[in-house]
Amino acid sequence: MIQFNLLPDVKIQYIKARRTKHLMMLASIVVIGVSLFVFILMLFTVNVVQKKSLGDLNKDIKKYSADLKATPDLDKILTVQNQLGALTDLHEQKPVSSRVYGYLAQVTPVTIKLTSMNLDLEQNTVVLSGTAPSLESLYAYTATLKATKYTVGDSTDRKSAFTNVVWTSYGRDKTGANFTLSASFDAEIFKSENTVNLKVPTQTTADPATLFSTEGL
Repeated sequence: MIQFNLLPDVKIQYIKARRTKHLMMLASIVVIGVSLFVFILMLFTVNVVQKKSLGDLNKDIKKYSADLKATPDLDKILTVQNQLGALTDLHEQKPVSSRVYGYLAQVTPVTIKLTSMNLDLEQNTVVLSGTAPSLESLYAYTATLKATKYTVGDSTDRKSAFTNVVWTSYGRDKTGANFTLSASFDAEIFKSENTVNLKVPTQTTADPATLFSTEGL
C-alpha cells in the first residue's frame, strides 16, 4: 500500500515550530522549578539553620561566661597568670652570665692561669686574678683584652668587648708574676637575645704606662 504525504510544506513547518515551542516551554518550566527549589533551600538555610546555629553559639557563650564568672578567686588567678607571663619576659631579658667562661677561654692564653673571677652584671665590670710566667705575658694579655672586638649576629659592626682594662695589683718572683686586673665590658655581650662573636687579635702590644690603676696613687 502506498501512502502519500498530502500536507503542504507550510503546515509541516507550523507543526514543527509548535512542537519546538512546547519543548522550550517545558524546559523553561523545569529551569524555573529548579531555580525556585534552590532559592527556597537557600532561604531555609539562612533563616532556619544559620539562625539556630547562632542561637546555640550565643547560648554556649552565655553558659561559659557564667561558669567563668562563678570561678572562685578568678581575679587572683588572672593576676598570677599575668605575673607568670611577666616572669617569662624577665627571664628572657636576664643576662647570660655563663657566657663569661667561654669568653675567658677565648681571650686567655694557656700561659695565663686564672685563680679567681668576679663578674658584676650591674656595674658591667669583671675582676680577674691569676698568675703568669712574666710581666711581658701580662702586658700581652692586657693588650689582648683591650683589642678584643665583638659582632652581633650577621652584623659586621665591630665594637670593643672590654674597656678600662687596668691592673689593680701585681707582684713577681723567680717563678713568675701574680696579678689582679679589672675591666669594664659591653653589656650587649651577655644579652640572651644576642648571638655574640668575639674577634680576638692574634698579636698585641701594650704600653705599660696604661696598665696600672690610678687608685691609691
